[in-house]
Amino acid sequence: MKRISLAPGVHVTRADADKFNRCRLSLHFTFPAKRESATAHALLPLVLERGCASCPDMTELTKKLARLYGADLTVDARAQGANHNLCISITGIKDKFALEGEALAAEYARLLLDVAFHPYLVEGVFDAEAVAIEKAMLKKALEDEINEKRIYCLHAAQREFFAGSPAGIRQEGYLSEVEGLTPAALTAAYREMLAGAQVGLILLGLEDGQAQAVQTALAAELWAVARAPQPLAPFVCMPRRETAHFTEKFDMVQAKLCMLFTLGEPMELEQMQAYRLAMALFGGSVTSRLFLNVREKMNICYYCSSSFQSFTASMAVNSGVEPANAEKAEKAILDELAALCGGPITAEELEDCRRGLVSGFDSVEDSLGGIEAWYAMEILRGGIVHTPAEARDALLNVTENDVRAVLNQFSLSVSYLLTASEEAEHE
Repeated sequence: MKRISLAPGVHVTRADADKFNRCRLSLHFTFPAKRESATAHALLPLVLERGCASCPDMTELTKKLARLYGADLTVDARAQGANHNLCISITGIKDKFALEGEALAAEYARLLLDVAFHPYLVEGVFDAEAVAIEKAMLKKALEDEINEKRIYCLHAAQREFFAGSPAGIRQEGYLSEVEGLTPAALTAAYREMLAGAQVGLILLGLEDGQAQAVQTALAAELWAVARAPQPLAPFVCMPRRETAHFTEKFDMVQAKLCMLFTLGEPMELEQMQAYRLAMALFGGSVTSRLFLNVREKMNICYYCSSSFQSFTASMAVNSGVEPANAEKAEKAILDELAALCGGPITAEELEDCRRGLVSGFDSVEDSLGGIEAWYAMEILRGGIVHTPAEARDALLNVTENDVRAVLNQFSLSVSYLLTASEEAEHE
């Protein structure tokens, strides 16, 4: 893996990926999230994915990708703590597998940069018809969120947990604002991103000459933009607080419980492997305490799992329970955390969880998407960019005491319950 600085706020990361017959080019724009433009940035990837100036509609874009031996183009957005990330990726076969010797990598790069820097505009703004279509899609997705009660419960808990913090800005956008978005407003948000975002180019499976050509082309595109890259927002952490309980009632059978914990201070990057093993042990694997004890032995949850968000130093525990078991489930989850913090951890369960994580590290490099996602996340976290092998080696050195130390830092801030209304309970 190689990483260089191409210009202020612009970095290029390369990996050979020799074992694949395909290559992947990804362009990441990362910038501090803003409440006033959150909905525009939720809509932006949907519109960008429809085409560009050289392929002004989805039909032309689909034909172009088909001519490139079925290359795959994606545009998506990801929230990373208090930052927003928009990623454009294209994946296709390497030049040496082209039937007629086509310079495919150059074509991939041209299309990638066209989507990023030359979208299809009408009189200087995004096409009104395309914007209207994607607004309807975004609106439908936001309206349907309430039907996905697990996701709805998590988002409701996060709203209370983060309060006014930038980390609480919804990457999915806000339903009340979708209708009012105009092509001009979307274009302004796009221009702001080009000017202020940190730009990361990740190239996988390209030869030296091909990679150099892509870097040169990217530099030329950026030279035409009045750039003023903004520093990324630092890691955030919500302060410890007295636990706040919230309950919403719906016409539903299975209740959803989301519990959000905080470290009370931003995490230390060098402890990343300890947090990974701690999550696997607590609730992030099929050999975890929450799975084996709360779900299987106590049989009070349909599912129960934990996850850790490094950018916000927070842990989420999500579970599906019978409404009558909600209070019992919360107590059982807290009891399991306390047991790990102060009680014995057997060598067998620790190693079972470690083996699962090691297997995951070993599989990262089984796909180009896995490699790209790994390095993109490592770069966004800041600090030293570790390879999957380096992370695996560090994990092997994590001890029982390391796990117990990080788990002891968590305190419960918000417990959010979606449960059955009185009418539903009596049906």
